[in-house]
Amino acid sequence: MLSEDLIKATRPMVQFDGLSLDVLDTDAQATFWRAALGGGTLRPEGPGRARIDKIPRRPDAEILRLRQMRSLPPDGARVHVDLRLPEKEPHALVDAGARVVRDPGAEPWYVLADPEGNEFCAYPAADERPAGIFELVVKCEQPRDLARWWSEVLGGRLEHEGEAVSVTGAPEFPWDYMVFDPVTDPRPVRNRLHWHVTLRDETPKDLIAHGARLISGPDVDEDGWLLEDPEGNRFHALRTG
Repeated sequence: MLSEDLIKATRPMVQFDGLSLDVLDTDAQATFWRAALGGGTLRPEGPGRARIDKIPRRPDAEILRLRQMRSLPPDGARVHVDLRLPEKEPHALVDAGARVVRDPGAEPWYVLADPEGNEFCAYPAADERPAGIFELVVKCEQPRDLARWWSEVLGGRLEHEGEAVSVTGAPEFPWDYMVFDPVTDPRPVRNRLHWHVTLRDETPKDLIAHGARLISGPDVDEDGWLLEDPEGNRFHALRTG
């Protein structure tokens, strides 16, 4: 039998378990994001909460939870997704309720906003790679340090491209990259979009010892804890099962 020390050395602290988006109108946002993600099963998860998962031909951990809030902070897109379009132009997403914030130019992708103003990047179809989300982007002040922190938490390896640093190859991470992109301004408000992880252990003590900050929990509804990483990005840590 493997020792606990060996297990901890060869297995990540957590597994990635999808995204969570704060919304004002759960039903409307569920309709839009099911269209944007290419379908999936919509599951109620209590008052004002829903979950989209089991998206056809997509990884199991491609999950989007929607949590109704009374008010939302301004959206600075500090955390957002990048996706590939099935076509050259985003007509289907615009028809579903997206707004074009910026057309391709020097940067060859669209910036779109969902019906509540949450921005994301949409890349025109250019080859045989499938449509859908391919990376999660986190804008931060110290991308090298934060990417290293998350690679130690999730597993995977680091790739450098200019000043940006990505984590790739993390077990159970559903997309190609988790990108840490440099910005110079500190985070003004909480992110509307954040993510969930499933703990390997019964509590997040290892995460806290590693530098995460406990915000609240354990929460009966979520069966887990709300934490922040070293740059203040909030994430939910859930018990296994």
